[in-house]
Amino acid sequence: MANLAVKRARRTRVYLVDDHPLIRLSLRDIFSREPDLAVCGEAADVRAALEGIGELRPDLAIVDLKLKESDGLELIKEVASRYPRTLCLALSMHDEALHAERVVRAGACGFVSKHEDVATFMKAVRKALGGEIYWSERAAAEVASRVARPTRSKGLRADALSERELQVFESVGTGTSTTEIARSLHIDVSTVETYRARIKEKLGLKNATELLQEAIRWNMSRMAQAAY
Repeated sequence: MANLAVKRARRTRVYLVDDHPLIRLSLRDIFSREPDLAVCGEAADVRAALEGIGELRPDLAIVDLKLKESDGLELIKEVASRYPRTLCLALSMHDEALHAERVVRAGACGFVSKHEDVATFMKAVRKALGGEIYWSERAAAEVASRVARPTRSKGLRADALSERELQVFESVGTGTSTTEIARSLHIDVSTVETYRARIKEKLGLKNATELLQEAIRWNMSRMAQAAY
């Protein structure tokens, strides 16, 4: 029994943050197959995650960027600030070429897409735990390209936006109404309006027309980069 206790004590503790129960179940199953890793807790939103991480102090937090009524990127920033010994690895279905750079700037050890297989996911986990940054080859190439060719359009400085602000910004660029944006993000219309105001302030935009124009340009640039 003593040897078993020592073995368990050496397992690296992982905390899961995702608002989909089935995803958390799948991740628990993946980690259960790793003899040196163990899931110590989980949460579906930022508030519960901060409480859990503060109490359990895990070695690694797997954080979904799109959380219902909360922001995974802001969670990563909070964890990096409050609990620097807890590493964060971002998980998302969104564009990795954009979000990989954003999450690392926020304090994460990397980004892995939900479209990847289990082997790639575990590679990302191992790299993060080893003190390395994990990016896919595509994301790394995109980041290197942006460094070599910095954009000159003020409207494309989207790294100044929070995760939720970027979601609103992209939705504006597709012509989605404020009401539809609120419904899709599970937030109030007034909250969407607040995000719109913040976006205009951060990007130096004067009015709703400039916001729409820049959002359209941003979406078109992302489509062009994806095609390239």
